[in-house]
Amino acid sequence: MVLFLNKTIFFVISLTVLCKYSAYFCTKRKDKVYMGLLNKIFGGSTEGKEEKVLPWLFLTSESQLEEIKSKSFERTQVIFKHSTRCSISSISMNKFVKNYNIPQEDADLYYLDLLNYRSVSDEVGHAFQVMHQSPQVIVVKNGEAVYNASHYAIQTDKILELI
Repeated sequence: MVLFLNKTIFFVISLTVLCKYSAYFCTKRKDKVYMGLLNKIFGGSTEGKEEKVLPWLFLTSESQLEEIKSKSFERTQVIFKHSTRCSISSISMNKFVKNYNIPQEDADLYYLDLLNYRSVSDEVGHAFQVMHQSPQVIVVKNGEAVYNASHYAIQTDKILELI
């Protein structure tokens, strides 16, 4: 019985570490399932916690870039490039979501999944003359990139200043 409990505890701890610190081994869907299981076992609760949802527009084709350029003359366009396999990208994105407070009427917010749309990501670099990084935020106004930042330098207050 003791051996069984030790193996179970080891499994739970290993699973927690994998889910918490490695986006490569554990996607968000699995993370929620496993962490939900751990919460049931250890009495954690997610009740009362609201998940913040941003007004993402999905950037999935190169043809959308011309639309982004033309719309940028009327209102600010923000592109968030994210690698779903990179834990640093996940951390930066969570921080971005948590701190994002730009009114929806002031800016369009695009989400670019780098792994599924690599060619679109390459074209973003060419279209707006920015070097590829991941994670990365690019702010477009009047047809050109006026701000770009990556990793831990991504700050929503800087974007808000540009609007």
